[in-house]
Amino acid sequence: MASLNLHRVYIPTNARNNHYILAEFKPENSFYERFDDVESAYQRLSRKLFALCDEYELYNVQLIVNDKLPVVRYHEEAYSLQTDKQILFFYNPKYHEAHKVYSDEGHKARKIRFLFLATGDELRANAASFHSKVKRALDALQSQYEEENMRIKVRDHQHLTYDIFSKIKGHRETYGYKLRSLYPRYQARNCSLPEAHSEITYVTFSVPITRAIKTEYQHMLRPDDYANFYRHIEDKLLTTCNQLQLTHVGFVADGRLPIVRNSQIDKSAHNRELQKLSFDTSLVDGQTHTVWDGGYLCDVMHFVIVANDSDNKDAGYGKFMNNVETMVRRFITQLPINPEKQDITMRFFQHISYSY
Repeated sequence: MASLNLHRVYIPTNARNNHYILAEFKPENSFYERFDDVESAYQRLSRKLFALCDEYELYNVQLIVNDKLPVVRYHEEAYSLQTDKQILFFYNPKYHEAHKVYSDEGHKARKIRFLFLATGDELRANAASFHSKVKRALDALQSQYEEENMRIKVRDHQHLTYDIFSKIKGHRETYGYKLRSLYPRYQARNCSLPEAHSEITYVTFSVPITRAIKTEYQHMLRPDDYANFYRHIEDKLLTTCNQLQLTHVGFVADGRLPIVRNSQIDKSAHNRELQKLSFDTSLVDGQTHTVWDGGYLCDVMHFVIVANDSDNKDAGYGKFMNNVETMVRRFITQLPINPEKQDITMRFFQHISYSY
């Protein structure tokens, strides 16, 4: 029993669960040639897409044709917020439904994206069923666009979100998770995925640079010279990760939001808003990405811990997650943070991707 408990992580029952699938393709000229303008092409595509979504009981689906990356978060109110590079979707899976197109007038999309948001209760238990419905809808859509050579890439995203100090704040009820890898979970539930696929599992957490942190480290925070501060935080992070044998680590503190990818399919890159971190999970010696600007004091520091291939146990990622939680608690205790008043939000991500 003790051995089994090593592979189970106990997460607060008030953890928030998200599951969404992003499917995308690069339209060739033949996709647009049959129409007078791009708006007509998108109108036809949206009619076909949403009709299939109704048929396959997919109730919250967005068509994105303005080349912005969707970011999904839980919220009690449903709304979206657009920046130059992103669309942030906030929703509660239990209640919110929508079929909507996001476009910019006259813009010819380099990538057309379909965002399928899971709805209902028990998202993790029903994840394979949701993925199967999305696959059937995409298969049917492809068959209606055979001449356009619609080559679709699918990215399945699941994450659990919770405050690591939830118990200190009074919420003591937890649930034990094994956190099994997505591929065997889906195979066991008759949702077959291609053998040629990539997976990545990781955790993120963020620390705002509060008044207390500025006061504690005021001797390191000189106008336009914050390099000593960032190096100090980086050293604490890497030292603490090394103690728990956490080998794939990211630290972003330049105002950008980290986006984590598997190096099999994506290389590290950035734009004004996003910092893509690409990890090779097979590297035995580990991999570190640290991105900060010594001349700029950011509002929030972002941290990423990625599971390597050896962390993928038959029992799941529970042991990895227990190590991450221990690391975060040790790291946070070295900073002027009051766990009774301040949330440290952990997000456990599981991604799987493949191409049609």
